[in-house]
Amino acid sequence: MGRAAPAPSGPDMTAGRSPNRPVRALFSTRTVAGQVFVFVLGLVLLLVTAGAIALVLEGRRDSMAEAEAHTLGVAETFAHAPGTAAALDSRDPTAILQPRAEEVRRLTHVESVVVAGPQGIRYTHPDPALIGKHLIGPYKEALAGHSFTRTFNGSLGLSVNSVVPVPRPDGSIAGVVSVGIGVESVNSVADRSIPLSAGAAVVALAITTGGATLLSRRLSRQTHGLGAAEMTRMYEHHDAVLHAVREGVLIVGADRRLTLANDEARRLLDLPPGAEGRAVAELGLDPATEDLLVSGRTVTDEVLRAGNRLLAVNLRPTDTDGGPLGTVVTLRDTTELRAVTGQAEFATERLLLLYEAGARIGTTLDVTRTAQELADVAIPGFADAATVDLADPVLRGDEPVTSDGGTLEMRRTAVAAVRADHPLYPVGHAVGFVPTRTRAMRVHSDDADLKSDFSKLGWRNWDSEVVERIRVQGFHSIISVPLHARGTVLGMANFWRSGDSEPFDDDDVSFAEELVARAAVGVDNARRYAREHALAVTLQRSLLPRALPEQNALEVAHRYLPAYEGVGGDWFDVIPLSGARVALVVGDVVGHGLHAAATMGRLRTSVHNFSSLDPAPDELLGHLDELVARIDRDEAKEGDPEIAGATCLYAIYDAVSGNCAVARAGHPAPVMVLPDGTVECPEVPTGLPLGIGGMPFEAAEFHVPEGSRLVLYTDGLVERRGRDIDTGLGLLREALAGRDRTPEETCDDVLAALLPDRPDDDVALLVARTRTLDPDQVAQWAVATDPAAVAGVRKNVAQWLTDRGLEEEAFATELILSELVTNAVRYGTAPIEVRLLYDRNLICEVSDSSSTSPHLRYAATTDEGGRGLFLVAQFAERWGTRYTETGKVIWSEQTVGEPEEDDL
Repeated sequence: MGRAAPAPSGPDMTAGRSPNRPVRALFSTRTVAGQVFVFVLGLVLLLVTAGAIALVLEGRRDSMAEAEAHTLGVAETFAHAPGTAAALDSRDPTAILQPRAEEVRRLTHVESVVVAGPQGIRYTHPDPALIGKHLIGPYKEALAGHSFTRTFNGSLGLSVNSVVPVPRPDGSIAGVVSVGIGVESVNSVADRSIPLSAGAAVVALAITTGGATLLSRRLSRQTHGLGAAEMTRMYEHHDAVLHAVREGVLIVGADRRLTLANDEARRLLDLPPGAEGRAVAELGLDPATEDLLVSGRTVTDEVLRAGNRLLAVNLRPTDTDGGPLGTVVTLRDTTELRAVTGQAEFATERLLLLYEAGARIGTTLDVTRTAQELADVAIPGFADAATVDLADPVLRGDEPVTSDGGTLEMRRTAVAAVRADHPLYPVGHAVGFVPTRTRAMRVHSDDADLKSDFSKLGWRNWDSEVVERIRVQGFHSIISVPLHARGTVLGMANFWRSGDSEPFDDDDVSFAEELVARAAVGVDNARRYAREHALAVTLQRSLLPRALPEQNALEVAHRYLPAYEGVGGDWFDVIPLSGARVALVVGDVVGHGLHAAATMGRLRTSVHNFSSLDPAPDELLGHLDELVARIDRDEAKEGDPEIAGATCLYAIYDAVSGNCAVARAGHPAPVMVLPDGTVECPEVPTGLPLGIGGMPFEAAEFHVPEGSRLVLYTDGLVERRGRDIDTGLGLLREALAGRDRTPEETCDDVLAALLPDRPDDDVALLVARTRTLDPDQVAQWAVATDPAAVAGVRKNVAQWLTDRGLEEEAFATELILSELVTNAVRYGTAPIEVRLLYDRNLICEVSDSSSTSPHLRYAATTDEGGRGLFLVAQFAERWGTRYTETGKVIWSEQTVGEPEEDDL
C-alpha cells in the first residue's frame, strides 16, 4: 500500500545549499530532476531524428513511384501515337522519330526517349552518337507485348526506365519505346524537402527542450533538488516514524480527500482498505467524525466517540508555513478512561438518547407515525424490543374516556425489535388496559412469573402460544410506562430486554418515564391536530359543491384532495349563466386550517352572488378583490394576524359562439386540450392576488373548438417541495397530451401522474369538455325601432317554434318577446336584436345599445302601463338583465314541456 510522503521542509533540509544548486540539479544526473531532464531530452532527440529520417525516406519513395508512373505514361503515349508504328517500318525511322522523341523529352521533362526496332537497334537517343547501337536492358519482354518499368544501369547511368511495345494495326510488334529518368534526378526532388524537415525537427527539439526544462525545474523545486537515493532514505525514515508512533495520524487535503493515514489511525477509525485518495464522506465514518475531520479548524484534545472508543483529537492546518492546504489530524485512544468515567459516560449516553428522541419523535402531526418513532428510538440503544399501544379514540383524534373501573380498549400501534421474528403482538392487534396508575412499572423474571402472571401489567387476552415464544426467545425484563398528557392516559409504551442484555434497573425506569413523557406530548399534539384536521376537512367539504348543476354547455369532472397536513382553502365551482353560458371558478385561499376553510366559504358565496349580476370575468374579480381587502381590514381591527388573501380564476364559456373569456388573480393559467390531443396554454394576463388591490384585472377571450377540454387547477397540483412550478406544468402537459379521454379519465390520469400519496397542499382540479349549440338551436333577428315591428317578431318566433315542435310554448314565448321588444323599442336604443336559444330550456333574449335596465313593479289600477315585466316574470321561470360592452341584454328562460299556470 503506497503512502504519500509530505514535502520535507525545515532547517535540516535546506542548510548548506547554495543558491545555484537548483539550477545545477537541473542538469545533474544525480538528482531526480536531472535524470528526468536527460531522459526526456534523449527520448525526444531520438524521436525527432527518427522522424526526420523517415520523412526523407518516405519522400524518396514517393518520388520514385511518381517517376515510374510518369515514364510509363510518356512511353505508352509515344508508343501509341499515330505514325509511330509507320515510322518504324519506314526506310529512315531516325529521321522521322528523332525530332519527335526530342520534342516529347523536352515537354515531359524526362531524360531519355529511346525508340528501338525489334532487333533492339536504337533509332532515337538524346546522344546522337548512340543511335544505331544496340539497346541496353531487358527490352525483349516488351517485344512479347508487355509493358514494364525497371530500374537499371543504362547509357545514362542508374535510371528508372519504362519500356512499352509499339503495336502495328495487325497486332504485331513494330518496335519498343523506352523512357527513362535518372535516379539522381528523382532523389534530388525528394531531397528538396530535407531542409524543411530538418528545420521542423530543430523547432520541435527546441520546444521539447524548453518544455523538459520547465518540467525539470518544477520537479526540482518539488523535490528540493534531491536525488533518488536521498528521497528513498527520507521516505523510509518518514514511513518508519509515522507507523511506529502509537498515535493515529491523518492528512486531509483541501479537496476533503484522505491523503495519508498511518496504521494506528486505520485501527482507531476502522478505515476500509484503500482509504487513501478517497473523499472523507465515502469512508463510512460517523457524521460527527466526518464533520470534524473536514472542518478545517484548529482543535486541541477534543473528545470524539468512534464506535466503542473515545478519541482525543487534535487538528492543525498544514498551510501555516507556506505548505499545501490541508489538515493534519492526530488521534489518541482514551478508552481506558472509561473505567474512571463510567457513570459520566452512562449519563452521556442517556442524554444523547434523549436528545435523539427529541429530534426524532414528533416530526409529523400523525399519531401512528409518532408512536412508531417512539418505538424506533428505543431500539437498540435502550431495549431489545419496544411496543406502543394507543386507545382507539386517540387514533381517531378523540380524547379517551373510561368509566370507573372500566377497561380502556387499546390497539397495538407500533412495534420495533432487534429480531424480525419477535413474538410480540403485531400492529393492529387489540389489547386492553386498566388505567389505575400513571407511573412506570418494572417487571423481571426473577421478581414475577411472566409465564403466568401477565395481569400485573394490566393486560388481558394473552395467547398461550405468544407466551411460549416470549419464554423461548429469552425475554426476561420489561418496563411498562403509561402515555399520559394533561391528566389523561392515552396508551402504554412497553420496553423489553432479552438474552444477554442486562435487566432494567431503577435508572432505566426513570429514563423510560422521561422518554415516554416526551413522546406523550407529541402523541397528544398529533391527536389534537388529527381532530382539528378532521373538523377542517369536514368544514371544507361541506363548503364545496355537493353536486354540479345541470347544464348542457360542458361535461364536467372534478377532484378535491385535502393536504395530508393542514386543510387549505382551495375551491371550485360551476355556475350556469344566462344565454347557454357557464362560469368555471377555481380559487385558493392563503393559509391552512379552519380560518382558510371559512374564508373559502365566504368567497365562494360571494362569487355566486356576484355571478348573478352576470359581470365580465375581470369585473367580477375586481368586486372580489374589494371584498377580500375589506375582510383583511376588518380582521386587522380585531387583532387577527391572519389575512384572507387568495388567488382565483374565473372563466365564462359561451356554448353558442364557442368562445371562452378568462381572467385570473394570481392564479395558474388554464390549459386547453384540443380534440386531437394537442395541449395549448392560452395567454391570460396575470393579475395580482385578491386582497392586494391597486391594479385592475384584465380578461382574455379565445375560441375553444367543440370537444376540447378546459383544465383548471390550483397550484398544489403542479408545485410542491423539491419540484418547481415549471417542472410541474411540464408534467401536467405530458399527462394531458395524447389520446382523447373523458373528463373523469383525465382527472384520474392527471392525479396519478403529478400527485404523491400524501400531498403537501390542497388540490382542486376541474376538467370540462366543451359542447356548442347546433345552429338549428339558435335563431336571431334584427328589429326595427318601430312598434309595428313587434308583429313581425311574433310571426317569426311562432314559425321557428312550430318547426321545432314547440307549438305549446308559442303563446307564452310570443307574449314574453312582445313585452321585451316593446320595452326595447320604447325605451332602448338601436340596434335592437332578438335571439332564441333552445337548450335545456327555451331562452329569449332582446338586446339594445342602451344601458338603462327595466325594473319589475306592481302597476296601479289606473296605470296604463307597467305590467309588461310582471307578465314576463309570471310566464318565465327566470329572467334578468346582463350588460355588454355595447349595451344590455334582457333575457328570460322557460321550462319546455311544463304546463302553463292559469292564474296570473
